[in-house]
Amino acid sequence: MGLKIILTGATGMVGEGVLLECLSNDQVSEVLSISRRSYPISHPKFSELLVADFMQIDSHEDRLTGFDACFFCAGVSSVGMSEADYTHITLTTTLHFAKVLAKCNPEMVFDFVTGALTESSEKGRSMWARVKGKTENELMKLPFRGQYNFRPGLMTPVKGQKNVKGIFKPLIAILPFFMPKKTLSLHEVGRAMIRTVTEGYAKQVLEIEDIKLLGN
Repeated sequence: MGLKIILTGATGMVGEGVLLECLSNDQVSEVLSISRRSYPISHPKFSELLVADFMQIDSHEDRLTGFDACFFCAGVSSVGMSEADYTHITLTTTLHFAKVLAKCNPEMVFDFVTGALTESSEKGRSMWARVKGKTENELMKLPFRGQYNFRPGLMTPVKGQKNVKGIFKPLIAILPFFMPKKTLSLHEVGRAMIRTVTEGYAKQVLEIEDIKLLGN
């Protein structure tokens, strides 16, 4: 039996890249994309659950049982947002979503995408880094079989991705040559997530070098 995975953020760059890696990976048998918007793909492993507000995810508990992992790739930029609004989306909504999944699938592995420079102390100057750090800390308290926080830096897309902003494409193409230690491919991120489910990892917070090690 292959892995059954819940994935969020398929309509964003990170989530789409992880989704495509999962669909091509023989260890994965099913991916349920939970999103506010539909992702345009037809694949035998792929199904969707459209949820307008993740704070209402508990009304869909009947669709959420029997999964091995959740790869939570959904997120928003903090640019132009108040700390209260960013906290609601990044911390409050993510924790509510995770708590419902922990209830439905206590043997699940929950992987959360944060970002390089996330602040574990919750005291840094950067608002987004403090909020992401608190989210990581709260997720690590939940009763999952495993919970891992991914802190990728610069990422390059996988073949076939649609959700890559055109203005960044020329830059993304050359990043691995000039900043190899700071750059990850989304193939590496996706493979590393899958391996947290099949093998686990010694750390709950994975920096770029950890993701590279686990994803290769």
